[in-house]
Amino acid sequence: MRLGLIGQFLLVAMAMVLASCATKPPTAARPAPTVPAQAPATKPAEVAAETRSGATDLPSANAPEAVANNKDAAPANHALSSARNSADYRKDAAHHIYQRLPERIFKGKLPPMLKAVVVVDVHIDPSGQVGRIDWVRVPKHAPEVKLDIEQAIRQSAPFPAPKYLRQVSFTETWLWHRSGRFQLDTLTEGQL
Repeated sequence: MRLGLIGQFLLVAMAMVLASCATKPPTAARPAPTVPAQAPATKPAEVAAETRSGATDLPSANAPEAVANNKDAAPANHALSSARNSADYRKDAAHHIYQRLPERIFKGKLPPMLKAVVVVDVHIDPSGQVGRIDWVRVPKHAPEVKLDIEQAIRQSAPFPAPKYLRQVSFTETWLWHRSGRFQLDTLTEGQL
């Protein structure tokens, strides 16, 4: 059965929703904060003195509590890529994936028979976030590999922000072992 582009999109979206539901830890209910019936009256001179001394009851944007409570914010990206073309950025992205997912990398030479060889175009925006993933070659015999690769790409985000490129897309070949580990063609150690 062949799925159209919309069908593939819906399958990927459903897999992402299911994956996000399965990885969210249960949240404990927090008691509602108690609010005094009436705030104490403060004179303008006292407010000015507190402001000058730096004392405030409001959490700052950089406070750890404020950052920890904002779960919807994208992770800050401090990595930059000095790549001036997509081929150089591909190398930076491959190293980044290897650093983010070291337990998933197949060590040594790959066996002659692999579970799958998948080719993917990844589009990265100026901040290093994954914009779009285009599948160039997908294994029909192992559709779960496609979902695993998409999850690995999304887990690796944010990628190094392209310093000299407004946005960048690169093509990577994933060499997938039956154990669920992989090597990227850019950094492969070869095959036996």
